[in-house]
Amino acid sequence: MAHDLVIVANRLPVDRVTGRDGETTWRRSPGGLVSAIEPVMRAGDGVWVGWPGGTEQHLEPFEIDGLHLVPLSMTAEEITEHYEGFSNATLWPLYHDVVAKPEFHREWWDAYTRVNERFAEHAAELAAEGATVWVHDYQLQLVPQMLRERRPDLRIGFYLHIPFPPAELFQQLPWRRQILEGLLGADLIGFQLPGAAQNFVRLVRQRVGHKTHRDRVHLPDGREVRAAAFPISIDAAGFEELASSEPVAERAAAIREALGNPRKIFLGIDRLDYTKGIHARLRAYGELVRDEHFSVEDAVFVQVAVPSREQVEQYRILRDDIDRLVGRLNGDLGRIGRPAISYLHSSYPREEMAALYRAADIMVVTPYRDGMNLVAKEYVACRIEEDGALVLSEFAGAADELRQAWLVNPYDINGMKAALLDAYRAEPKELSRRMKAMRKQIAQHDVKAWADSFLTSLADDGADTDARDS
Repeated sequence: MAHDLVIVANRLPVDRVTGRDGETTWRRSPGGLVSAIEPVMRAGDGVWVGWPGGTEQHLEPFEIDGLHLVPLSMTAEEITEHYEGFSNATLWPLYHDVVAKPEFHREWWDAYTRVNERFAEHAAELAAEGATVWVHDYQLQLVPQMLRERRPDLRIGFYLHIPFPPAELFQQLPWRRQILEGLLGADLIGFQLPGAAQNFVRLVRQRVGHKTHRDRVHLPDGREVRAAAFPISIDAAGFEELASSEPVAERAAAIREALGNPRKIFLGIDRLDYTKGIHARLRAYGELVRDEHFSVEDAVFVQVAVPSREQVEQYRILRDDIDRLVGRLNGDLGRIGRPAISYLHSSYPREEMAALYRAADIMVVTPYRDGMNLVAKEYVACRIEEDGALVLSEFAGAADELRQAWLVNPYDINGMKAALLDAYRAEPKELSRRMKAMRKQIAQHDVKAWADSFLTSLADDGADTDARDS
């Protein structure tokens, strides 16, 4: 069956659930991406191509909640080399300012190419004549060109959810030209920030040699590719509704009670990743307690670290480092029944996250580099009483929009301590002024507006091209 809209992403928007009887079923993932794209998929008879996780082969297409899903399998070797290897030990650190050193292995590149070809083949088979294909993220940067070669009739969009690095870093990649040419198969390439789009255009001019003008790349065959910023967002109304519910309000009160009803609760919620700056923020908080700016009776720090990529060595080392730091700080600073840091190495459903957001007085989001960071926006959406403080890294994409946060350089521990203390001491009037402005921003620029903006631009660029050609 041919579809007018094909979404191509590394993962399907579902999680595999094994019941007590051993039977496997599928459950919708709670991500905002599927919520944004779902109406468009339904209207355009859409299909989503992705990996469901695991190594099960020959999975059949299936439907869940009216969404058509096509699972693509990966072997254990491909998971190791394409996903854990090239995607997450080569591209991820390279694109995140080399916070960790990237590894370059030729066999990983071969697996990355192979898996990208499989995604491109399936998308080509599923797309109707003149259909729109929207490819997502760093695991699939070769798909646009591979798809273009198979189906020149398609409108192809690509969106990069993570940062795109400056030329000085990207040029380290042995396969830099192949990645750039892979992306140029798209008609529209979306980035989180204008600077990332400019980095890309500059690299294409320097490394591939195509003519460029502002946000456009002019290809020798007459095709034009546009690179532009489309900052991603969240389902702000959905989070606000959830935070307003009675069960979430009751749970938030119970969390405060369980923590001993301190004057202030600091909160961090992150994937356990070396780019997130967890170690630095906990050190900053620990020094504030040590120097008696406040006590553990006054302020506790709740840090949720969602398990991530635990097969990758760098992530195992990070987990051990954080475990040791939390243990040392609690040993040095805690009291009986009052640890300084409540550390939770687990993932939680949206309801529990909303309750944590409502319970917390100060949200601390301090990545060394982040494409956007939706946790910052989720916190703002859940502050329905227009209070609370956000301490935010200036190196997160969200800092461009949430300018009323306390912005910090996560490499500057003293600067971070000053911001945490300012947020802790801020008057209610100032907190309300800042939070109102941030809530207005995310209400007006939600995930639906993001998806609409990208797909409208992709269609309009196509209409402009058709008009020039005719």
